[in-house]
Formats: sequence, structure tokens, C-alpha cells
Amino acid sequence: MSVNVVNNQEEYEEPFERIDAERARRMVDSGEARLIDVREQDEWDAGHAPQAQHVPLKEFLANPGKYVQPADKVVFTCAVGQRSAVAAEMAAAVGLEHVYNLEGGIKDWRARGFPVE
Repeated sequence: MSVNVVNNQEEYEEPFERIDAERARRMVDSGEARLIDVREQDEWDAGHAPQAQHVPLKEFLANPGKYVQPADKVVFTCAVGQRSAVAAEMAAAVGLEHVYNLEGGIKDWRARGFPVE
């Protein structure tokens, strides 16, 4: 975790990059990064990106090393980007350097007309 001081105020710098659905899709489709969906089972069943791996947030937080390795490039997603930010933070804490959070989550993915199954 790093903290910047701007105008006498601390500003937290996240250890992951926030990206939009367009960039996430390009990264996943090209094989540059994996997509991990951290939503609950009922949300996953209601529709998810075809390339996504389903790992509910509580399972990921309990054992992140089971799902990611330090050399991995991973995009995390959830419904709107909040739970996936928690997962991205944990992934960075266990050593991942290429961690991305899909801002807007599956909601933004769907809104852009990207495939959902």
C-alpha cells in the first residue's frame, strides 16, 4: 500500500488498475489476462462473461493462492465493481503485480452488448 500526500491530505493509491469493460474484454479475448468473477452463485447463474472463472469472493479471500499466482495477470469482476476491488486488493497483497478491477462490473459488460451466458 502506498500513500501520497497532496495538498496536505493523504491520498490512497490502489495497488490495482481500474479498467472499463472494453479494455477488460480486449485483455481477456487476447489471452493477456484471466477474468475472475467473484459474485455469488445465484448472480453467476443469472449471467456471466463466457471466459470468466467463478470464484465467490469469500472463497477467494480465504485462499487467494489457490486461484492466482504472482506472475498472473487477472481482471476481477462482480456486479458493479465493489467486491471485485476487494479481490483485486487481496491479489495485490499476495504478490500479483498485474491486477485489474472491472469498473461497472458485469452490469457495464452487459450494457456494452458483450456476450453473457
